[in-house]
Amino acid sequence: MQKDRKYDFDAEAHRQQLIPLLQRILSQPRRLSPREHQQLMRRYPKPAGAGFYSLANLVDGWRAFAGQDGLPEYDEAQLFKLRRKPVRTLSGVTPLTVLTKPFPCPGTCIFCPNDVRMPKSYLAAEPGAQRAEKNAFDPYLQTWARLDAYHKLGHSTDKIEIIILGGTWSFYPETYQIWFVKRIFDALHDFGAGIDRRQETIAAIREKSQFTGERISALTIDGAAMTASYNQTVQSIYAQEMRRSYDIAGAIAAGARPRGLADEYATWEELAAAQRENENAACRSVGLVVETRPDHISEAEVLRARRLGCTKVQIGIQSLSDRVLALNKRGHDVAATRRALRLLRKAGFKIHAHWMPNLYGASPAADRADYARLFDDPDFRPDELKIYPCSLIESAELMQRYQAGQWQPYTHEELLELLVACFARTPEYCRLTRVIRDIPGTDIVTGNKVTNFRQLVERELARRGMKSRDIRAREIRRQPVTEADLKLDCVNYATSIGREIFLQYITKTGAIAAFARLALPAIEAPPLLPELAGCALLRELHVYGAALGIGKSREGIAQHAGLGTRLIEQVAARARARGYTRLAVISAVGTRAYYRKRGFVDGALYQIRDVTAAPDQP
Repeated sequence: MQKDRKYDFDAEAHRQQLIPLLQRILSQPRRLSPREHQQLMRRYPKPAGAGFYSLANLVDGWRAFAGQDGLPEYDEAQLFKLRRKPVRTLSGVTPLTVLTKPFPCPGTCIFCPNDVRMPKSYLAAEPGAQRAEKNAFDPYLQTWARLDAYHKLGHSTDKIEIIILGGTWSFYPETYQIWFVKRIFDALHDFGAGIDRRQETIAAIREKSQFTGERISALTIDGAAMTASYNQTVQSIYAQEMRRSYDIAGAIAAGARPRGLADEYATWEELAAAQRENENAACRSVGLVVETRPDHISEAEVLRARRLGCTKVQIGIQSLSDRVLALNKRGHDVAATRRALRLLRKAGFKIHAHWMPNLYGASPAADRADYARLFDDPDFRPDELKIYPCSLIESAELMQRYQAGQWQPYTHEELLELLVACFARTPEYCRLTRVIRDIPGTDIVTGNKVTNFRQLVERELARRGMKSRDIRAREIRRQPVTEADLKLDCVNYATSIGREIFLQYITKTGAIAAFARLALPAIEAPPLLPELAGCALLRELHVYGAALGIGKSREGIAQHAGLGTRLIEQVAARARARGYTRLAVISAVGTRAYYRKRGFVDGALYQIRDVTAAPDQP
């Protein structure tokens, strides 16, 4: 991002105060603790009793004064000492989450919250949901605002993983999906170019909207009574706006009406143009994630997601017991989950599963067996996993089972023992992305309210002389590495479509610096698409360490040690040795240029490289 981006804060007016403050912070050999930081802020307050400098003020000051008055030259490595929550970008990319608008959901799960202000399953008090509501669930506003916040706090905004959450993505109209993704790209491009079209967008939304926040917030659902479902309530609120959106989309498609910024309509051709622009943009999409249900995955849906630029799918498995799924009115069986994951694997997607212990009808012992099936059965074996123990929300139908004495949350001790067993059972090719959902305690009627349960589990594992082997527990983060520190390790396992090889560069202690996921589908099986014939699939390539700007390097940082290129060559060699003639990669829009430089050629939905001959040796 541009070092000289302008903000409301005038750093020059505070030069006299900021220079000594920045000198004190940046001269430290390490990042200050929160307590040390607060003490320093009190020593260097704003003039005239105007309070204390924010972290964003410090970052702006550093960008403005670097190399002046004794401050070191501008170096993004120094930003780590100023950042708030630096862990967010220590996995190599900058995650950016946006929520879709409230919309009917095909599910009737009894455990699911019914907050009609939000897309299904989300609550208005959740941090991400609050940001979405503040921006009217508009994709452009959400994306631009989040990029702005990251930049102000010193995080890199060059490589963005876009995470689209909210209800069942596959149930939203195709035109809305195209428009939503296209507007995210518009925000990436505008922010990277220093353009701010938020006011125009806000004006268009206000002109279009038929309902006020006060009217929506006054409507609630009582889970114990359930006189109206989420879908019925949402449709009663948004029916007029939904009809208007469909009418507008039809009129635009027919050429009978000009389009406004807030009209939820875009064409595939417009999205493709935005994707091409993003290939070399200042803010690039290096991953695009959507979430959906197993029963809404089909070949057509998989191909549509790929055409949108998706590289990963979050999918609600919840349970691998048909009995538990039926008791919780999930609306699909385990066979649907098997079919969905098989289709996603055939298409090369990363699979990010959700699993829920303590559902109605489950028990700690049954959940432990269920978790074992998740990795013992080749039909499942997700790449990433969110573990969401069931908590009771007042608007959920589960209230009725609770009041009847038919369901109780696990005790703290039961949940801890279960999660310790789950962590110990997780293979090293899987990343436990989240352990407890970020639901405010005020929204939980009963159930776990401890938000740092991962820390408690890891502490208990250590007490027992064990530790988690999952990817998140082993990420190298800011640990400096050299080529001599690393060795290549491979994990082979069976999947529903063939074999999988998980290649990882690790240190002697097992810390992971980079990895690749290579899928080896049965060669005799028909491919999902003709362009995948004879292809092994590079499903993921990830290099860890602090996220750095595109084209920038730093000695000792895993992201720029050439590990990505080395892994690609290792993957190609293994594909060739097993009889594949080609290697396909499910690349993100913003990584296409990276793969072209490494021998891949653009196909319709994938980039493909011939692997029949080994590369020339230097």
